[in-house]
Amino acid sequence: MLSVLDHLIYAVPDLEKAIEDLEKRLGVRATVGGRHLGEGTRNALIGLGPDSYLEILGPDPSQEAPDRPLWLGLEGLSAPRLTGWAIKASRLEEVRDRVRASGVRLGPVVAGNRKRPDGSLLAWEFTDPHVVVADGIVPFLIDWGSSRHPAASAPGGLAMAALRAEHPHPAGVRDLLKALDLKLPVTKGPRAALIAGLQTPKGFVELR
Repeated sequence: MLSVLDHLIYAVPDLEKAIEDLEKRLGVRATVGGRHLGEGTRNALIGLGPDSYLEILGPDPSQEAPDRPLWLGLEGLSAPRLTGWAIKASRLEEVRDRVRASGVRLGPVVAGNRKRPDGSLLAWEFTDPHVVVADGIVPFLIDWGSSRHPAASAPGGLAMAALRAEHPHPAGVRDLLKALDLKLPVTKGPRAALIAGLQTPKGFVELR
């Protein structure tokens, strides 16, 4: 399951503060990724390997507020938390249509982009993450196409050791994940939560 992980989304109300806090906790300082134009967000990244990463996502005060809620759990967020994840895929339309028959209602396939600090534009396709399935425990799909994967330029030092989830209705969530051929452990909990186990320069850390 970890082999298909593209990135984890760690949503935060204040990006600069989160970068500082995570550096103290993990021992690695995230680098600024860029701005999601039109979405009102910006990010910073830490690599989890050659083709996966931790995305620290926060609101971008330099942009006008979009005409819909902020994506990926940022709307109304008061404290940092893992709000979602993306898995690598190709032929996104085909995969989305196949899993729909099993009850997994992923979003439409749309184009995304991010303006890097150097002014260049990074582009990709994904199933629209505004459509949230099982409170973010079911991932969205992403295809970077010909773009260089963001993990290639992100600082290293972290490694994924485990990924699990909690949910008030775990059996139903496990059924949805099974349709995507994902064996993510899901146990019963009072609220939906993703929990990532990370090997870091500061030792083993659980991020949720």
